[in-house]
Amino acid sequence: MDVPLDVEVHCSDGARGRSTVIIVDPKTEQVTHFVVEAQGIEYLVPIDIITESSPSRIQLRWSGDELTRAEPFVKEVPADEERLEILAGGMTGSSVLGPYTSPDAAYMVETLAAATMQEEQVPHSELALHREARVEATDGGVGQVDEFLIDPQTKRISHLVLRKGHFWGKRDVTIPVDQIDRVEAEVVYLKLDKAAVGQLNSVPAPKK
Repeated sequence: MDVPLDVEVHCSDGARGRSTVIIVDPKTEQVTHFVVEAQGIEYLVPIDIITESSPSRIQLRWSGDELTRAEPFVKEVPADEERLEILAGGMTGSSVLGPYTSPDAAYMVETLAAATMQEEQVPHSELALHREARVEATDGGVGQVDEFLIDPQTKRISHLVLRKGHFWGKRDVTIPVDQIDRVEAEVVYLKLDKAAVGQLNSVPAPKK
């Protein structure tokens, strides 16, 4: 089974959105959820809700109403310290609000107290893997993630697929998951150098 990204997602009553992200438990290497964007809202969907997948479509056993009752993937949360510092810096540099009088200062405090930010609701200790995440060998970049191949029995990622934007022409480059060193901030770091990546045997991946 593959869980392709940026493809149509169908519920039991018709097409409802597109796949955007998969969620992985790095300890077990299992895919636990994926994300469906429907009418501008992203929903966190357990992987077991998938009944069928192909390179161009994912079928869910849920209805459209059940999908919209799933947990939102992105929520508004109170702004963190870094975001508050950026907002405060912008306000103190404003020609409208500075130099501050007491009412200005009160307005700033009230505004910062109400500040929010959008945050992905990734289950504890798990990773969100996005399509087109950058892939880095030990000696530099080798391309972008196109999709992930998943063992249907274990629900573990077996390979990531580089299908475009890499150095090896038109052939797919399929990288075994055990050659991934770590994933940080939308970058997949490999244990291999570029030469070793180029010598990998290509595992057939479904064509889009």
